[in-house]
Formats: sequence, C-alpha cells, structure tokens
Amino acid sequence: MKNDYALILADTRGHGKSDKPHDVESYDMKLKSDDVVAILDDLGIDKAHYIGYSLGGTTRYGVAKHAPERFNSIIIGRMHPHGSAGTNASVDERIEGLKKGMESVVASMEAASGRQLLPERRAAMLDNDPKALIASSIELRDFEGIEDILPSMTMPCLLFVGEEDFLYEGVTRCVMGMPIATMVSFPGLDHGQAFQRSGLTLPHISSFLRNVESGVLRQA
Repeated sequence: MKNDYALILADTRGHGKSDKPHDVESYDMKLKSDDVVAILDDLGIDKAHYIGYSLGGTTRYGVAKHAPERFNSIIIGRMHPHGSAGTNASVDERIEGLKKGMESVVASMEAASGRQLLPERRAAMLDNDPKALIASSIELRDFEGIEDILPSMTMPCLLFVGEEDFLYEGVTRCVMGMPIATMVSFPGLDHGQAFQRSGLTLPHISSFLRNVESGVLRQA
C-alpha cells in the first residue's frame, strides 16, 4: 500500500518501541485513543484512514468514540465493541502463555498458523515485554464494551474477520448496528491466519479505500 498512501505504522503502548508500563490502568482505551490523536497532531495530519487488527481494532472503536472527526474511514480486523463477555477464557490463556515468555508465545503463534513468522515480524515479537503485554491483556479481558457508539460511527467502516475466529458472530452483529459498514469474512481462517494472509485482506482494503476516496462511500 506504500505506493498509494503515506503509511504511519505506530507501535501501540506496550508494544515495539513505545513505552511498556506494567500497570493495567495505563492501557485504558481513552489513553490509547489519545496516543493516536497525539501522533496525528505531531505529524500535522488533520484526518486519516485508520486500520487496526485485534487489540488494535479495539482502539479503533475508541478513536471512533473520542475523536471521530479525525478519520475519513476506519478499518477493523476481527474485533467488536461488545465487551469481553465470553472471551475471558481466551484472554486468560494468552496471559498464561505470556507468563512463559515471548519464545513460547511465538512458538504457539507459528504452530497455530502452520507457518513461520517472517524474520522481521519474529524479531519484533521477541523484543516485546511480556509483563507489559500481560497488563494490556488484563485491560482487554475486563473491557466492558462501548457498543453504544455504533450508531454514531458515521464514517465509512470496513470490518474483516476469519469465520473460524471465536469473535466472528460478534463482528457480524456489530456491522448491523453501524450506518455505513462493509463486512468481509474469510472461510476456514481463524484469528492468526486472517492476520497473516495479506494476499486475501489487502485487495478488500484497497477497494474499500478507493470507494471512500471516490465518494462511492461517504459520511452518513
């Protein structure tokens, strides 16, 4: 996509080169949304398209609530805003995996997807701080939901999810409450697989963005 867009690839707090606090309160959705707005302000960008997957998708609902005027469109992968009810077991499993260290996490990801991570992706994963990711995961586990924002998400939105992902039904329900939403689902793919299959997801994302910029899809 770099040939058509100026890409801003930000490490959310707790990840990559960003700060990695170990307290759960530091991962509040409002704080993470403020981080995104601060990046746009620092770069002098008034409005942007915004893409997020999984945990990043949760933050996208946050910015839609706290700073909707800053985004031309929002693209969300495998996440809904209905809260963590029914997902705690999965998050608790992730937390237990993180307690074993990042090598164990990477090995589990590769086993689940049936393929090795790209070298740069693998190195980035191993560089993470498991204590920070545990704190972030606890915040996600206890997330109470902000589904009341769905009717007010009047910017064009694209949601995509693997049909084997345990959040599939929640994403499907979410789309029905949004004014201008498109959903793409991928049969046979789960959480990790849908994330890694860029050859499947990017054509849909590119088509969606072209429709937004041409005016085929516009603010409600």
